[in-house]
Amino acid sequence: MYNEWQEKDREVVVLSIITIVGAGVMGSAIGFPARENGNEVRLVGTPLDREIIDHAKKTGEHLTLKRKLPEGYRYYQIEQLADALLDADLLVSGVSSFGVDWFEKEILTVIPESLPVLCVTKGMQDTKEGELIPYPRLYAQHLPGRKLSINAVGGPCTSYELADHDQTEVCFCGDDMETLRKIKAMFEGPYYHISLSTDVVGVECAVAMKNAYALAVTLAVGLSEKLDGKLHYNSQAALFGQSVREMRRLLKLCGGQDDNIIYGAGDLYVTVFGGRTRKIGTLLGQGLSFEQAMEELQGVTLESIVIATRTANAVKTLIAMGKVKKEEFPLLLHVDAVINEGAPVDIPWDVFETEFVL
Repeated sequence: MYNEWQEKDREVVVLSIITIVGAGVMGSAIGFPARENGNEVRLVGTPLDREIIDHAKKTGEHLTLKRKLPEGYRYYQIEQLADALLDADLLVSGVSSFGVDWFEKEILTVIPESLPVLCVTKGMQDTKEGELIPYPRLYAQHLPGRKLSINAVGGPCTSYELADHDQTEVCFCGDDMETLRKIKAMFEGPYYHISLSTDVVGVECAVAMKNAYALAVTLAVGLSEKLDGKLHYNSQAALFGQSVREMRRLLKLCGGQDDNIIYGAGDLYVTVFGGRTRKIGTLLGQGLSFEQAMEELQGVTLESIVIATRTANAVKTLIAMGKVKKEEFPLLLHVDAVINEGAPVDIPWDVFETEFVL
């Protein structure tokens, strides 16, 4: 292994080889603090990333991140994967949630079991029993014969602001704390702050479900624009609060620790402020049907739609089994009705009200 030691400011720094598969914006951005720590970063494009890798080789700039990549990045097309994995200390999965099946079949089946993996992909799958399983656990289920160390990143972090060195707080989760500490040492820096947790289900489910609820919160953006063309924050805050309430209930159902809600709530806050999830929520709030909104977005498949549907399916299964009540998830079920049943946006505000006696 590379693992070269050097003295720096009286601290011992480990220089490692980090191979990132998936040259999208987040996969590429997470290499910034790693490279700035002196590690070797190898960026491998998927079959969909050829243009990104070619452009980076020629210019040193990321085509879609619109940032200069750190000096010393090494670039590989997918056919060069074996070279990119040579003597690597860590493999980072930089694919989107729509690439997890490809990553599982093409990458996780060929890497050595001694190579730990860090996933930046956020998402989960529902089962017919009403379970919600995050991707690291899904990988383990699908590859029972492989003893892989699958770790993941959770928390509020946009690729653009990470690349711009904005102060960022995230959580690395996995089954072994010692492995997590080694991975943390590769990435942590003055602007990238990393907590550690062995509650993989709690952290990953918390940050995955925020996609569904970010769509819910941004319905209020469209509603206020439709009302008078202005942004109103009381309604957004009300939906944000209800989202966190329902996310906590979902976290408990998944078996995660309640404290992990901070990663989901933080990630929810970030997601509400931009991207395609905000756009579709706004369009729906303005009165467009789901089909019309998707047409505006040129039919692009959105992670928020997928997660909202999967989460609602799990909840509806549990409702049918008598394990939860529909009154516990009114916002989620309304979003599901809008995107999957053609219902108009009609926020059930009164249902959010509660009574609490100490």
